[in-house]
Amino acid sequence: MADRLEPGDLAPDFTLPATHGGSWTLSEHRGRSVVVYFYPAAGTPGCTTQACDFRDNLGSLSAAGYDVVGVSPDPLAKLDAWSAEEQLPFPLASDTERGVVQRWGAWGEKTMYGRTTTGLLRSTVVVGPDGVVTHASYNVKATGHVARLRKELGVD
Repeated sequence: MADRLEPGDLAPDFTLPATHGGSWTLSEHRGRSVVVYFYPAAGTPGCTTQACDFRDNLGSLSAAGYDVVGVSPDPLAKLDAWSAEEQLPFPLASDTERGVVQRWGAWGEKTMYGRTTTGLLRSTVVVGPDGVVTHASYNVKATGHVARLRKELGVD
């Protein structure tokens, strides 16, 4: 497991297959800030809550200069179907090899229902226009996370 990213770190660049056609590359978004959020599994209740919160807040985030991308280990076909079902206007990237989630510190031990397992940690990393991390939150809760993030970013 990689160390977690912290503000001031250079965000590791990546290219992954993504919904909305083709692939998604972090460095192609230089000049804008990017909210990269990692979630365990498309279509689950918590992940749907979080994705729909990002969907419902995308207009104000975008107007404030933020792009949004979701990353999970799900295969692209599953992401395409979920994105269409929930009408998600931002890309979802497929990291089936888990290389990006590991390099970004979003993979590790977590406790669910009293059991310790290894898996994807629901996490959000904000990358500034220069490619440097400005915010990093790990093990976030799905409900209320986008509202808290908006407050931290000063997006109202």
